[in-house]
Amino acid sequence: MVSTDASADDTLDLHLPAEFVALYGKAGDDDLLGRVADWGPADTPAGVFHLVPVHAERDAPLIARWMNDPAVAAYWELTGPPSVTEDHVRAQLTGDGRSVPCLGVLDGVPMSYWEVYRADLDPLARYCPVRPQDTGLHLLIGDAAYRGQGIGTTLIRAVTDLVLAARPDCTRVLAEPDVRNAPSVAAFLGAGYRYSAEVDLLAKRAALMIRERAPRVSP
Repeated sequence: MVSTDASADDTLDLHLPAEFVALYGKAGDDDLLGRVADWGPADTPAGVFHLVPVHAERDAPLIARWMNDPAVAAYWELTGPPSVTEDHVRAQLTGDGRSVPCLGVLDGVPMSYWEVYRADLDPLARYCPVRPQDTGLHLLIGDAAYRGQGIGTTLIRAVTDLVLAARPDCTRVLAEPDVRNAPSVAAFLGAGYRYSAEVDLLAKRAALMIRERAPRVSP
């Protein structure tokens, strides 16, 4: 699995009324997602994993190198110099906090890029039903040495568990990879997601993947 592509430009182009953010955001959240930096670490079969919020100037060269990998570029469409990636990341960092870009660090090594976003505040809500506090994931495995080993599935499961543990009001985690991106779809299926529907978004036909929070069992 290489990547599940993003539509972050569309996300960031959506300007929300303050009262809408107040209604669907949770009072006291620094970024509408509840301090992603505090979610980890996660012990996984692949190693200890952290989501580390991106610092635009520091991390853009590494992420840009990943974005220029043809296997990633086919879906993310962010090829070019580091400034292209830096602009993409900085737009999230200076926005209202509905999307948080992160490096995925496995046993101390940055090896993936993630965007954790509020799906209910995203243009995705124009195309399919969403619930308040639904959380979405975009990701790519940047280092080819980590691909093709099932690590993507392992990390998707771990990050999904982090989302559900940190955000008690969130009942579902969503993803919308391109339907042509078979490795990404398979990775989400392996991580416990279900293939809900195919959705025509602005720039792609997406496979809507959903993982529901397990029902609480009464004592």
